Amino acid sequence: MSPDLHIQVGPLHLKNPVLTASGTFGYGREFAQLMDPNRLGGVIVKGISLKPRPGNPPPRIVETPCGMLNAIGLANVGLDAFVSEKLPWLQTLHTAVIVNIYGHTLEEYAQVAAGLKGVQEIAALEINVSCPNVARGGMSFGTDPNLSARVTEAVLKQTDKPVIVKLSPNVTDIRVIAKAVEAAGAHALSLINTLTGMVIDIETRRPVLGNETGGLSGPAIRPVALYMVHQVVQSVRIPVIGVGGIITPEDALQFLMAGARAVEVGTGNFVDPRTTLNIINGLTRFCRQKGIPTIREIIGTAQQNW
Repeated sequence: MSPDLHIQVGPLHLKNPVLTASGTFGYGREFAQLMDPNRLGGVIVKGISLKPRPGNPPPRIVETPCGMLNAIGLANVGLDAFVSEKLPWLQTLHTAVIVNIYGHTLEEYAQVAAGLKGVQEIAALEINVSCPNVARGGMSFGTDPNLSARVTEAVLKQTDKPVIVKLSPNVTDIRVIAKAVEAAGAHALSLINTLTGMVIDIETRRPVLGNETGGLSGPAIRPVALYMVHQVVQSVRIPVIGVGGIITPEDALQFLMAGARAVEVGTGNFVDPRTTLNIINGLTRFCRQKGIPTIREIIGTAQQNW
C-alpha cells in the first residue's frame, strides 16, 4: 500500500507537500510538456502585479557557487492578462493553484487581491512582501513588522482565499515579522525568499547583473532557510511552508522534520524540470522503506529530539 502524502496547510488541502516556488515555474504551462503538473501538491505561479511589468534590464541571471542570482524584477503580464490569458489553462489542472501577488503600495496589494476574489479554482494567495514600498522611500514591506501586518490585513479584507505570506530573510530576526503577520490573520507562512547578493565582473569592474544586485537562491541558502524555518515553527501557531535550495527528497525531508508542513521547489526547476516529481517519488520511497503510513507522521519530528 502506498504511503499517504496528503497534507493540510491551514485551510488548504494538498495531495502532497511539494509545491513550485513562485517565479521558477512560469504560469505552469511552460513546464507541462516536460512533466505532469497534476502530480504536484500545488502550482504557485510567478508574482502578479496590478499592471504589467517588463522587469529589470539584462543580464538578469548569473550562476554562483551552489546557486544563482536573479534580478528578473518581477516581470509579469499583469492582473487582467493573467485572468484572461493564463488562468483558463491553470483552471484545468487537478491540483492546487496558488497565485503569488505583490504591489508597491498597500492599495496595489488590495486591488490585486480584489481582482482575484471569487475566481474559481484559485486555492490560495501567496503574498510577496519583499517588494519596495514606494511610499516609504523604497524600504521593503517585509523588513518592517507593522508594514507586513498591514499588507496582510489589506489583502485579507479583499479576498475569499486562504492567505500565505512569504517572508524575506533579509531581516535581523524573522520571527518578529512572522509573529506580526500571524497576528494580522495570515493562514500560513512561506519562507524564505531570496537573500540579497551581487557578483562583480573583474574585467569590466562592474556588477554582472543589470540591476547590480539580485536574489540568491539554490542549495547555497538551504542551511539558512532550514534554520529560519526551525525558528519560525517554534514561534507561531500557523503552518509554515519551507523554501530555499530544496533539490532532493532528503532536502525536503529536513524541512518537514524541522516542522514545515510543505515545501516549495525553486532553483531546482531550472536544474531539472522533473525535480519536483523526483522529490515526490523520494518521499514516497522514504515512507515505504521506514514503514511510515503517512507523511504527516514526519512533520516536526526533529523538533521533538531537541
